[in-house]
Amino acid sequence: MGSLDLLMQGFADALTPTYLLYAFIGVLVGTAVGVLPGIGPAMTVALLLPVTYSLDATGAFIMFAGIYYGGMYGGSTTSILLNTPGESTSIITALEGNKMAKAGRGAAALATAAIGSFVAGTIATVALTLVAPQVADLAVKLGPEDYFALMVLAFLTVSTVLGSSVVRGLASLCLGLTLGLVGLDVLSGQARLTFGVPQLSDGIDVVVVAVGLFAVGEALWVASRLRRTPPSLVTVDGHWMSRDDFRRSWKPWLRGTALGFPFGTLPAGGGEVPTFLSYAAEKRLSKHPEEFGKGAIEGVAGPEAANNASAAGVLVPLLTLGLPTSATAAVLLAAFQQYGLQPGPALFDEDSELVWALLASLYLGNVMLLALNLPLVGLWVKLLRIPRPFLYAGIVMFAALGSYTLSQSAVDLTLLFLIGALGFMMRRYGWPVGPAVIGLILGPIAEQQLRRALAISQGDVSTLWSTPFAAIVLGICAVIVLTPLVLRVVATRRRGHDTTTDDRDDVLEKR
Repeated sequence: MGSLDLLMQGFADALTPTYLLYAFIGVLVGTAVGVLPGIGPAMTVALLLPVTYSLDATGAFIMFAGIYYGGMYGGSTTSILLNTPGESTSIITALEGNKMAKAGRGAAALATAAIGSFVAGTIATVALTLVAPQVADLAVKLGPEDYFALMVLAFLTVSTVLGSSVVRGLASLCLGLTLGLVGLDVLSGQARLTFGVPQLSDGIDVVVVAVGLFAVGEALWVASRLRRTPPSLVTVDGHWMSRDDFRRSWKPWLRGTALGFPFGTLPAGGGEVPTFLSYAAEKRLSKHPEEFGKGAIEGVAGPEAANNASAAGVLVPLLTLGLPTSATAAVLLAAFQQYGLQPGPALFDEDSELVWALLASLYLGNVMLLALNLPLVGLWVKLLRIPRPFLYAGIVMFAALGSYTLSQSAVDLTLLFLIGALGFMMRRYGWPVGPAVIGLILGPIAEQQLRRALAISQGDVSTLWSTPFAAIVLGICAVIVLTPLVLRVVATRRRGHDTTTDDRDDVLEKR
């Protein structure tokens, strides 16, 4: 059966009344939570993860598709009206969108963000539908050493991309890898890092870690800064997009999509790089470069399209290889594992109905987002007026209830708040949270693939780079590690050479 036939079958499942309701609830709740200040898509998905426990797997992931895209869109509303990006991918949207809102063009900024998200999301979902099966077919041919090399690449790239400091990113990753060791060793049955607590024998639940680091940690961080002056809310004034606005926006929408999707599919991808590239490209190509920095509509249209296109691109390595390349994808991977599913090439064969219903729901979710967000902007603005103490107190309470429902265990609640305190300290000292979650999820899988490769080769370590694919991937890892060191040495030598030259010139002048 071809991809088109499978997609039509997925639409037949996704268009049933029950699943349509799940998609609508996901889009509505995802946007409502994602639009709240300081809450990015990763925290939105982590916070709403317990909501889907009572659903079947297909219904749960259809709802998650809506939550994922809704959370992505909600961040643009906060950036434009509050100048408070929920995550780094929304920084550019805040830069130009908030200036437009302050100039009385907030409605136009929100409209170009909504329509750009729809255009980019739809085109990127079509590309995802075409690319994902092909990547899954190639992934079937990979051996354990190839998968281990991919895991190492994911560890390095996520640690360097998600964090402002490579050292802090790697430290956060090591913390996640350590948490992933907790529990009984699958092969030997030896207890590891359980400290005599029987409830830790099965390991620390990924949901507890994700909710603790993202939701509780963020709530504590905001609570510690509540005495600071809160950002002022800009009202939504002005008309929706004019004909001139459409003329200036449609090309940035397409260019942003073309930049965002390929970057999202890369293990070193994510949305930060394509949004900044899109902004730079639009500034160079615009007929009104003087407006940039003062509220240029192209500076909202292009980066917002790139952001949403990369969000669809992130699903390619997640679904086909089981590799999360962003913090949000790591939480989605945790959701798969809660249902006993492991994303990868086998997922397209063993759970094809779920995969294609999920892909079909992405199309439906984009349409629902456009239909909801344009007329309901006033409702989202009212949500932004919720006092911060009430908002984050509710988040902590909801996180505690959701974590307790996992196994009705006081140990899970204790872990939740301990990990939440750890998340607060990570924010306090600039450690990125994403690598810790990814290390927790991928660490046991990487260990399993490493052991499998060494068992097949009877302990020969060279098997880890014995295949061309593994050798190329590990070579890329070496480049990622060595490039910053080489650049630092070159910069230091150049600085020393310039200093020596200046001193020599000073001596000559004195003579």
